[in-house]
Amino acid sequence: MLERLFALKQNKSSVKQEVLAGLTTFMTMAYIIIVNPSIMSATGMPLPALMTSTILVSALGSMLMAFIANMPFALAPGMGLNAFFAFTIVIGMGKSWQFALTAVFLEGIIFILLSLFRIREAIIQSLPMTIRKAISVGIGLFIAFIGLINAGIVTVGTKETVPLYLGDLIHTPQTQLALIGLILTAALWSLRIKGALLLGIIITTIIGIPMGVTQVTSGSIISMPASIAPIFLQFEWNKIFTVEMLVILFTMLFVDIFDTAGTLVGVAMKGGFIDKNGNVKKAKEAFLADAISTTTGAMLGSSPVTTFVESSAGVMAGGRTGLTALTVSLLFLASLFLSPLFLMVPMAATSPALILVGLMMLTPILEIDLHDFTEALPAFLVILMMPLSYSISDGLAFGIISFVSIKLLTGRISHLKLTTVLLAIMFTTRYIFLQ
Repeated sequence: MLERLFALKQNKSSVKQEVLAGLTTFMTMAYIIIVNPSIMSATGMPLPALMTSTILVSALGSMLMAFIANMPFALAPGMGLNAFFAFTIVIGMGKSWQFALTAVFLEGIIFILLSLFRIREAIIQSLPMTIRKAISVGIGLFIAFIGLINAGIVTVGTKETVPLYLGDLIHTPQTQLALIGLILTAALWSLRIKGALLLGIIITTIIGIPMGVTQVTSGSIISMPASIAPIFLQFEWNKIFTVEMLVILFTMLFVDIFDTAGTLVGVAMKGGFIDKNGNVKKAKEAFLADAISTTTGAMLGSSPVTTFVESSAGVMAGGRTGLTALTVSLLFLASLFLSPLFLMVPMAATSPALILVGLMMLTPILEIDLHDFTEALPAFLVILMMPLSYSISDGLAFGIISFVSIKLLTGRISHLKLTTVLLAIMFTTRYIFLQ
């Protein structure tokens, strides 16, 4: 049955390979179970209900990706978008969280329409090939940067006003464990051991027990999920025709479209999910799964749902079909009742996998023409700005705007598509009026 559903042989995969890939993806993104509720609870929404909602939305989104698109990408409430929900809309603008959920719901409906009419797909196809290749590299550096921060190897802080500095590698057990895990997982990968990334996470978690990093629960590993009743279907329909709603909706749409598009292109290119014309296979279906997830997620009390960059860990572990995403979905459902067990895995154990995946995603840089400055500079800005701005969409914006600008200034107008120019105008307009 699984063969018929996911065409495993056609995709040169197996049940074992897909399940291991799903486990790897889940382990690297399970932090969302804790992080998303902690961010969203700043709005006054009850944290226990948010935790249940986060798990349900992630499970549903990944399952939709599995069956609608048959792609190995996992979905969950997007980082950055949840912060925009909590700190910009609710706290910054003084709106209720019910108002913000209404905006998410409307965004999801618009996304469904954009996906059905292939508008989001057309946006991807308008990206220059140089930018597409740079996206994969930029996401690689971005995900590696996340791993370094989570491990404490690199610290964001105020040490003598330096924005980034090296963490305490000697006296911090978490950082020591991450470094051990990095060397160990790299060795396993170099030896071509199946499931090296997942095995590295498991062994590093075990090593962390005597080091005091892995906190073994003393009670039951089984827990009952909290009710989502307090945040279920909580909308404010009487405020949808306001200027504030229009501005919020446009901003949320803009960021979400390009976050998802960037992630999809980057991970698909590295995983080989690209057709002969350089376009993402099954992009319409993938976007539709994402759009439906955002819409239903709003009903369950969630901020916008997006494809997670951590999906690249599963792809690197061999994920080729929707069975990888289905495995992630089932693991999220299991975490409803086994959250103490899954939450035992420290970030220091998952960080090495993210760092190594970042390394593996660098290869498209070899295909970028670094001798042509009109191609090299936009690619470089994409690669540089994604990790430094901590945003896929902002990195993409720098690349598109610079690509169009430098092509126009050097008289290479024939290298430009009208849709690419329109994207550059949209990005510029957004920064002028909404920054």
